[in-house]
Parts: sequence; structure tokens; C-alpha cells
Amino acid sequence: MSLAWPDIVGSLGVATIVITYVLLQTGSLRSSQLAYSVLNGAGASLVLISLSYSFNFPSFVVESFWLLISLFGVGKYLLKK
Repeated sequence: MSLAWPDIVGSLGVATIVITYVLLQTGSLRSSQLAYSVLNGAGASLVLISLSYSFNFPSFVVESFWLLISLFGVGKYLLKK
């Protein structure tokens, strides 16, 4: 089995989201930090890119909301500063 580049991009996105969650749970990252929303948004974006090559509607919905919520978090952080 060989992985196409969309699979690699999507896997990097999933890894980014999972690592971000691990950092949150271990106390290395706070949800109020800009990096938290940026990393989640980047991960969701990478997964969405991969979904444009192998579409899956439920995954698209989850990742779209994940990206929108992350963008909301970035906006909230920037308005606070």
C-alpha cells in the first residue's frame, strides 16, 4: 500500500490536531493561547485539503466546524489584544 500525497497531508492534519489536544491535556498549552487555535485550524485545513481528493461528507462537516471554531478563537484572541 502506498500513500498518495493527499493521504500524507490529511495524516499530518490529524497528527496536528491530536498533538494539540495532548498538549492541552498535559498542561503544555492553554486553550486561551493563540497557538491552540492556530494549530487546530491548521490541522483542520490539512484534513480538508485531503478531503477534496477523497471526499467524505461527515468528515467534511466535522473539519469545517473545527476550522470555523478555530478561526473564531483566533479572532477572539486578536480582539482581546
